[in-house]
Amino acid sequence: MSSLPRRAKVQVQTVVYKDEFSSCSELSSASEEDDKEDSIWEPQKKAPRVRKQPAPKEPKPKRVPRGKKNTQVVSDSSEAVAVKEELNNSVAIADVNLEDRKNKLETVQTLKTAKTKQKNSAQRTKKLKVEKINKVSNLEGGDHSTETPSTSTMWEGTCKKEENEDDFTFGQSPLKKMKTEMCPQGQPVKFPANANSIKEEVEMNWDIVQVLSERTNIELWVCANIIRLFNDDNTIPFIIRYRKELINNLDADSLREVRQTLEELRAVAKKVHSTIQKIKKEGKMSECLLKALLNCKTFEELEHVSAPYKTGSKGTKAQRAKQLGLEGAARTLLERPGELNLLSYIRPDVKGLSALQDIETGVQHILADMIAKDKDTLDFIRKLCQNRYICIQSSLAKVSSKKVNEKDVDKFQLYQNFSCNIRNIQHHQILAINRGENLKILTVKVNISDGVKNEFCRWCIQNRWRPRGFARPELMKILHSSLDDSFKRLIYPLLCREFRAKLTSDAEKESVMMFGRNLRQLLLTSPVPGRTLMGVDPGYKHGCKLAIISPTSQILHTDVVYLHCGQGFREAEKIKRLLLNFNCSTVVIGNGTACRETEAYFADLIMKNYFAPLDVVYCIVSEAGASIYSVSPEANKEMPGLDPNLRSAVSIARRVQDPLAELVKIEPKHIGVGMYQHDVSQTLLKATLDSVVEECVSFVGVDINICSEVLLRHIAGLNANRAKNIIEWREQNGPFINREQLKKVKGLGPKSFQQCAGFIRINQDYIRTFCSSQQTESSSQIQGLAVTSSAGVEVTNEKQGKKKSKSTVSVALKPNPLDQTCIHPESYDIAMRFLSFVGGTLCEIGKPEMQQKINSFLEKEGIEKIAERLQTTVHTLHVIVDGLSQPESFDFRTDFDKPDFKRSKVENATLFGIFVDIGVGKSGLIPIRNVTEAKLSKTKKRRSLGLGPGERVEVQVLNIDIPRSRITLDLIRVL
Repeated sequence: MSSLPRRAKVQVQTVVYKDEFSSCSELSSASEEDDKEDSIWEPQKKAPRVRKQPAPKEPKPKRVPRGKKNTQVVSDSSEAVAVKEELNNSVAIADVNLEDRKNKLETVQTLKTAKTKQKNSAQRTKKLKVEKINKVSNLEGGDHSTETPSTSTMWEGTCKKEENEDDFTFGQSPLKKMKTEMCPQGQPVKFPANANSIKEEVEMNWDIVQVLSERTNIELWVCANIIRLFNDDNTIPFIIRYRKELINNLDADSLREVRQTLEELRAVAKKVHSTIQKIKKEGKMSECLLKALLNCKTFEELEHVSAPYKTGSKGTKAQRAKQLGLEGAARTLLERPGELNLLSYIRPDVKGLSALQDIETGVQHILADMIAKDKDTLDFIRKLCQNRYICIQSSLAKVSSKKVNEKDVDKFQLYQNFSCNIRNIQHHQILAINRGENLKILTVKVNISDGVKNEFCRWCIQNRWRPRGFARPELMKILHSSLDDSFKRLIYPLLCREFRAKLTSDAEKESVMMFGRNLRQLLLTSPVPGRTLMGVDPGYKHGCKLAIISPTSQILHTDVVYLHCGQGFREAEKIKRLLLNFNCSTVVIGNGTACRETEAYFADLIMKNYFAPLDVVYCIVSEAGASIYSVSPEANKEMPGLDPNLRSAVSIARRVQDPLAELVKIEPKHIGVGMYQHDVSQTLLKATLDSVVEECVSFVGVDINICSEVLLRHIAGLNANRAKNIIEWREQNGPFINREQLKKVKGLGPKSFQQCAGFIRINQDYIRTFCSSQQTESSSQIQGLAVTSSAGVEVTNEKQGKKKSKSTVSVALKPNPLDQTCIHPESYDIAMRFLSFVGGTLCEIGKPEMQQKINSFLEKEGIEKIAERLQTTVHTLHVIVDGLSQPESFDFRTDFDKPDFKRSKVENATLFGIFVDIGVGKSGLIPIRNVTEAKLSKTKKRRSLGLGPGERVEVQVLNIDIPRSRITLDLIRVL
């Protein structure tokens, strides 16, 4: 029975190898006529030779998608995939180039012949067809497999049906092979050490999953799953909520860190291959150099290896010695030192060979270069440095005083004679040192002790670079000199660059992560809905700008009052009249210029009960970014014709009413909760902050029928174009009745719908009101026979449009109560079955009786057993339970603090301390050492372990440094 797959696989391998070598040989012969053709093919010829070892875990099944446009090629190559995967179940992800397609066609012809000869067994042929169909449906992103019910944690696509299903032990811990690209029932899949390779578009001599796991300290199987999830265009909010078991419960920050590291590794691999192509075109490529380049894992390593081959480079000392023909002498010294006679290389008329000393120097340079580029040698010195004292030192630059402002020099007083172990130095210290170095105020160096150098040289002489025979003393002297030269001139600078690059990279990442954490805490500040608010943008000469907004954020009135120019009493009457006319009892004051004077003004009036019968209260809110937003095109579009100063007052008021909806309009970097934000990678900063905004908006959710376009574009899976199309559809067709209608929106394909659907809410009270008033009109829009699904959504058959991405079903105007929950549409069937288990109905969602039924059922059965009965995962069931239990319009931000009054408040948190607004026009700093766990509140639900923006604290002033304008505080307690 198994003879066909075995023979077919042998033939496949034979054909591929033959094609590869024959193609390379043909091209190598043609290279005498065309150097360009040779430059394209030689690296590809070398690469498979180097990557030979992991070949069993990297089959070539993914050639199928390239042939999808040709029906015949897809069909035949799919059979090849089925044959190959019979013996190797790991999935490769890679692009196939034009020449691979040529090889594939020849492979397919061979397989056709093999298949024709072996058609005696009908059962075997049937098996190949089954695997072929399943594989093609996988690659085309078909429906879920009928073998297992769909769950919210299943990969999009079909799971290949295996003959032996014992490998899919769903109930056990994830120590098993992944059979296909999809994870059946969304179970965590842990790869064996030799079977979790993911084939990248650009191949290197290292496995990307392994390196990613080492750098992020995350399990191999989790890294492999994360790569597949990102390759499949899944967003972080979607993964965190609906694919949690595949990532072993990682949080969003950890997932972002993995994605950044993955992008770095891919960028290095891409740069390596572009460097290879460039060196090939110049005709300087050698097998040794190719191997060294493919071993590079960082940009610093790549720079070290490729620097001598850059265009315009004069060449290294080693290269010049090799041009003189001394490379043979260097190799002979190591391999057969007894046969080496340096005198025979003397050429009196040739510069560099005229004397014995010149020849010894040339050999020394070649040996030093070989040592500095040897992978084992570099690995040893790096490991040695991990266990030794390596310090970074900074001092005042000698020429800095001439061009640099004296005040700037004083800012770096702490670092003018600074030294610290690189393992103990803090991230903010690295960023400060780098800034001082960039300003030419500081000079920085890494100090490696002589003990490291001595031990390194001893290891080289005794192990790696020991001559293979007896070497005369004069030759050993050359070898010792080579080691000293190699360490001092080549290896030590490389190590310094690597240490500095690693420290800077880690510090930048931590700075960006801190910015992200602060931003998240600010965005998730609890809203104050249902109030009419007066926003006040304080000022002196130009007055205080006022704006009154309704509970639905509509602008009711704007004005300007002059409170600090001797007209305060007269303006008080005006303010009182406005508050009474609009029944407004909450005043929001921006924390900018004249904030404290304005606060004192309102506090005095409130104490005198001046605004009676209104019980007026006030709060202070950060106005960072408000002025930038007020002159932006977005603000001009939203508030046309309104003075930019008055727009700031509107923005300040809205920041209390719904902080998330207002702050997403402002570029995150202008909100002012970061640290050294101008010194870090702006690309990394923007990507991280945009991701944090997307995470916050998605987890809070949006009501699709009332949210703004600005808020909608930050939902996972959507962008500015799709958000605009959704708003246009809403304006033309009326409100969305259910989530399925999103599929009708232009540009919203299946993938976008999958990513965004769980984060979009449809308020059922609003829809009931709309449906009752539009019942006649709605019924006239429904054509054809209506079919009601188990989740309560009616669908009608409709002619398929031109776009294949659009669904072939038209959704009827029938509300679905599940659309108001966080449950994803892919889990609606499971949710309905769970409701039948607990004896609940859709009308009871979010009500106390539903919570009682669910709690009693969970206590009786246990969540693991229920998940098993429903054939889903525990994480999916948790989401369903939350969705059914949470009341309508549930907002988890209500668990956190609301804006408060008259007390000190955290403005910004950094890695070295907490900045606190204490009302004197200058924020004080609580050093991080003064923030202890004992001082943090144990009763309040916290969003993070440390302090963050908006938290209220009681502090004590420890020190005031007037020349440097610094106030040092001590944290007494968190209020």
